[in-house]
Order: sequence, then C-alpha cells, then structure tokens
Amino acid sequence: MALKRNQKILRPEALKGRFIFVTVCLGCMFFALIARAAFIQVIAPDRLVHESDLRTVRVSEDRVQRGNITDRNGVELAVSVPVHTVWADPKVIHDTNSLADTRRWAALAEVFNVPVAQLLSKVDNPERRFVYLQRMVTPGVAHYVAQLRIPGVSLKEESRRFYPTGEISAHIIGITNIDGQGLDGIEAVFDSYLTGTSGQRRYRRDGSGRVVEDIEVTASELPQSIRLSIDQRVQAMAYKELKKAVSYHQATSGSVVVVNVHTGEIVAMVNSPSYNPNNRTDVQQHQLRNRAISDSFEPGSTVKPLVILGALQSGDFNAESVINTSPGWMTVGGRRVQDGRNEGELNLAGILSRSSNVGTSTLALHIGVNELLENYYAVGFGTDTGLTLLGESMGQMRHRSRWSDFEVAALSYGYGLSTTTVQLAQMYAILGSGGIKRPLTVLAQDKEVLGQRVFEQELVTNVVQMLEQVTLDEGTGRRARVPGFRVAGKTGTTRKAIAGGYGDEYVGLFAGLIPASRPELAIAVMINEPAGDNYHGGTIAAPVFSSIAEQAARILNLNPDNIQGRDIRVAGFARGAH
Repeated sequence: MALKRNQKILRPEALKGRFIFVTVCLGCMFFALIARAAFIQVIAPDRLVHESDLRTVRVSEDRVQRGNITDRNGVELAVSVPVHTVWADPKVIHDTNSLADTRRWAALAEVFNVPVAQLLSKVDNPERRFVYLQRMVTPGVAHYVAQLRIPGVSLKEESRRFYPTGEISAHIIGITNIDGQGLDGIEAVFDSYLTGTSGQRRYRRDGSGRVVEDIEVTASELPQSIRLSIDQRVQAMAYKELKKAVSYHQATSGSVVVVNVHTGEIVAMVNSPSYNPNNRTDVQQHQLRNRAISDSFEPGSTVKPLVILGALQSGDFNAESVINTSPGWMTVGGRRVQDGRNEGELNLAGILSRSSNVGTSTLALHIGVNELLENYYAVGFGTDTGLTLLGESMGQMRHRSRWSDFEVAALSYGYGLSTTTVQLAQMYAILGSGGIKRPLTVLAQDKEVLGQRVFEQELVTNVVQMLEQVTLDEGTGRRARVPGFRVAGKTGTTRKAIAGGYGDEYVGLFAGLIPASRPELAIAVMINEPAGDNYHGGTIAAPVFSSIAEQAARILNLNPDNIQGRDIRVAGFARGAH
C-alpha cells in the first residue's frame, strides 16, 4: 500500500546512554588487558619467567675429576674414581605418597645400615627439594637402590678419592673430605691445582623434550695433576724397614727422610705408625701426624760435624789437631760433661768416630757460641725447610744475650736445641752437596737445582771424610755400613726432656750419606722411645739406615765406591772378601 505523501517513516533510534556505557566498559576492559600485559611483560616479568623456566629450562653439568697425584715415575698415589650418591626430593616423595610403600623404605634403610626412622626423618619436610640419603655408595648398593624404584629417590654421580699405596704414603699425600676438598698433605697444599671447574650447559626444551635453545654454555676447566719427587719404590721399602724396626724395638714411633743432595728433592718420607687413608673409621688422631716434619727432638751427637766444621773454619785446628779428652770427663760451669769411657787423645776424626762429648765441648768453648750458632742456622735449624707442608715445625733455637759455658758445651753435643727429622736430613744434604744449601721440595725436579753456598767446599769435604770413620770398626756407627759402598754418617742418642729436666725415654738417631766419595742421598733415621736397654742410635737407627741405603742404592742404580770392602753380601749372606 502506498504511503501518503506527508506520512513519516519510523526508524529505530539508539539509546545514547546505554551505548556510552557499553563503550566505556569495553574500553576499560581493553585498557585493563593492555595494562596487565604491560605489567607482565615490562614491569614485573620475573615471576612468570621463573615459572616458565621451571618447566622448560634444564641444566646439565660436565663434571671433572680431581687431578691425580703421582710419584716421579708416574706411579699413581692418589686418583679419583666415579661413585654414586643417593639423594631424595621430599616434595616428590610426598606428592606421590611413596612413603606408603614401607617395604621399599625398609629395604633402603637396611642396605644403608641405618634405622628406618632415621632415614624417614630426612624426607619428612615436603617443602624441601633436595636431601642426601647416603654419600658415595658402592656400585652394588647403587644398583640395588635403582632397582627399588622409589619415586623421589635418585642417584647422583660423584667422585671419590682413592689412594692405591694406602698407609705407605699417607702422611705426605694427605686426605680429602667427602666433598673432595684437601685436608692435609699434598692434597691440601695443592688443592687449588688439583681441583678443576665443572662445565655447565643451560638449555630450553619444548613440551616434547626436544632442545630448542642453548641459553648458556660454560666450558669446564680441567684440573692439574701433581708429580712428586717421591720414588714410590724407595718409599715402600723405607716404610717396611721403619715399621719393622719400630715394632721390633717396641718404640712409640719413628720416621725416615731420604733426600737427593743435588736437587733437594724428597725421595722418601715415611712415618710409623701410619694409617689407611681409604678407611678412616678407626683412625686415631696421633696416627694422622706427619712426624717427620712435626715432631721435634734434641738432635744429640748428629750435630757434632758442625762443631768440627766450626773448628776448621776458625783456622786454629786442622784434621791432624789432637784434643786430650782424658780422663773422660770435664767440669764446665760447675757441671760435668763426660764420655762413655776415657778416650784419651783424639784427632778431629776420632772425636766424631768415638762421639766424644768432651772433645766437641772443648772445641765449642774455644771457637765460641756465636760461631757455633752461625753454623746451626746455616743448615736450617730454627727455620722451615721450604717444603710448605702443613704442620711443619721449625724446631727451636734459643735466643739469648748471654750463654753459660755449660750451655755452650751442651749445644756442641746436641742439647739445648730441637730439630725435626727432615731438618736433620737437610743438614746432611748440605754436607753431601759440598756446602750448598737447597730448599727441600716434594715436587719432581728435572734438573739440578741451584742453591746457596753456606760452607767452603774444601772444609766440608774434610768433614765428610772424617764422618766415614764413624762407620769403621772402631766407630759408633759401624752397623750403618753398606756392602760395596763407603758411608759417611753420625749416630745420636738423646734423653727426652720432661718438665724440670730429663726423663728415662730416649731417641735413637742416625744420619748419613751414600756413597761417601760422591754423595747422592742423605738419609736421616729417628726411632722414638724404644723399649728396654737397647736405645742407642748406633744399635737401633744405624741398622735401619744400612737396610734403606743398600736397597735405595740398588733401586736408583747408584755406582758402588767400595767394591774392595771387607764385607760383601752375596745371595743374602755376609762373606769375607778374599
């Protein structure tokens, strides 16, 4: 039907108020979304990034083993072996309710040899994400734990330090703790060299476990291995001989140090008692001490060569000078200095071979305490030897402005000062090198080490020749002789000091050089507190020197310098040479 000309067409009209309201609401919602997105993306993205990383980012570690310690010939003295550690994630354990399977946890406690309650107490906090259950288990235990398949219990690969030579080299090598940090000996001194840095790789993976991005890669730093100056063949032999002597004489302890006189290298350093570094369950504290560097004692007659050297240095005496020691004793400052018997007239070599206290006291009082102390300091008494090992004692040297005559006399036969076995070995190494002092070292040296001359070579050579007479038939050190070699050395026997004086315990000593004509090795032997009446250095320490020196000469292929000697050992028997 046609519309009339003046009739209006009706059209719907929007409600303006409602339209504005809806528009504002939509705008606010849009603005809120934009603001929230900006807040998440720009202002505070860390939390959500962290949540995302927990789901997608993983870290893998390229572990490095601790460096090896070897002897000079490459024999392994300390190595790291791979082991497993059992750990748990308490949160996973509680989320999966794995504690309900009591049989598996009882089996786990049994293999760890701990009560079940103690094991469960480690995982009772569901907020924790990591806890150790057992460190460094054997491969058999690790396999058993894996077969148990307890949710939240896993294996972690670590390394454990192993010492192939056991108690033989324990004191010089030292030990590490359960985390592989050095606690003593070479392990502690060179800890930073032996410890490397593990490499890490941070990467992102997708929901299917595929790697989609490498975030950060850190290369590992390999550790360094340490090559020692020790010759394990000599070390093992010296330990066997020392242990046998300490046991035979029922001594409290003992130590032996063998030094290369041309380089200052420690070829062997052993102590008895020792301990097994691979099993420290029942180890007592005193067994851990490296007595060769830590235990000091009065050196007794072993220092008498320095008195003879001082007499030669003064110019008032020579090798033919004669000292009257009759009647075998003398009064000094109201106190008596005496010998074992009346030795009569002795030249300087005789004073050494018969170990005359009267003879050395007479010489010391003549040359004066300052010259005597200067020689003692020159050989390193009262200072460290350069080894830098933990626990090294510097011994004791008295400092005073005035000395009584008796104190000077006592210094001449080794009382009133204290030294260690390694210091005594250094002294004889200086004599063996012709008067050159070299710092001692436990690191292998590939060439002769330059040192500092502290004594004139000619005078030292004369003293070494005199020391050879100590090991002849009339000398106190005849039991130190070595078939086929000339030996120069000195015995020593000292009473141990106690509060208020000296007790009834003794220290037996012998220190010497082999071969005497061209010294290669200096060896010092100390036997502490032997039982019974057999305590003299010439009877308990000198035979140990002889056994060690003979076998070391064979091991190191030293050339004999006394093949015309009267005693030649053949097939283990002593025969007279014809």
